[in-house]
Amino acid sequence: MKRTLLVAALGALSLSACAKSPEPAAADVVPPTGATPATLAARPAAGTADARAVDAIKQLNPRIEVESVGAAPLPGFREAIVGGQVVYVSDDGRYLFLPGPGGALIDGKTDRNLTEVALAGMRTRLLATIPDGERIVFSPPNPVHTVTVFTDVECGYCRKLHSEIDQYLAQGIAIEYLAFPRMGIGSEDFDKMVSVWCADDRKQALTDAKATGKVKDRDCNNTVTMQYNIGQRVGLTGTPMILAEDGTQLGGYVPAKALRETLDKMAAEKTTADGATASAGGA
Repeated sequence: MKRTLLVAALGALSLSACAKSPEPAAADVVPPTGATPATLAARPAAGTADARAVDAIKQLNPRIEVESVGAAPLPGFREAIVGGQVVYVSDDGRYLFLPGPGGALIDGKTDRNLTEVALAGMRTRLLATIPDGERIVFSPPNPVHTVTVFTDVECGYCRKLHSEIDQYLAQGIAIEYLAFPRMGIGSEDFDKMVSVWCADDRKQALTDAKATGKVKDRDCNNTVTMQYNIGQRVGLTGTPMILAEDGTQLGGYVPAKALRETLDKMAAEKTTADGATASAGGA
């Protein structure tokens, strides 16, 4: 998680989503033969704010190279250049602020993406406005975890995820699909999504549409436009978009086993945090 936070925030990690071409993670990029990364000419003196900034970045991802570090125009922060992008680190080395689209404020001590925490709460409130009956649900008999997935019938990653639906169910994961026709309202893609949501058997219609790209034309009163608009408001940049029950974005396509491991870890961390809160309250 620590490596992922910084790499993802710097825009070097693919979400495996159809609206964005897959890109290799920064740590997996192989430089040309003879190339050397631009790094600090000399490590800042120990105990200085510059050194704490470098240490904070390295803690999140030891393989990331810090190209420069120095005073920031933001009081109380240092400014570092990492992978051609700017990272602001608090003078005490605890907080990292990554500006720009997809940026984040990260608490290096707890490894929490504080921006994501704020967005997660907003997402859960928005998702709650979509009636349960408007979700296309694939679930094992006794799900351990439930995720919401914004999907599209034209998206290759969406098709891949759905082709492995039995693997997600075997991992105890229920998937609640919502519609996000990535080509926009009024497109042929949008009409296909409407046809799926208007089908007598939505689950079969969605499965067939993802497998063949075809769906019988149908029309009815539907919430596809509502779902699309909410997808935009929750920050969707590509399909699929997987959201945990607490609104945390888990990325685009994520293999079933890896998704189960992530959800288990999140559940364990929440249990630990709740226990600590309860203990503090009883003290």
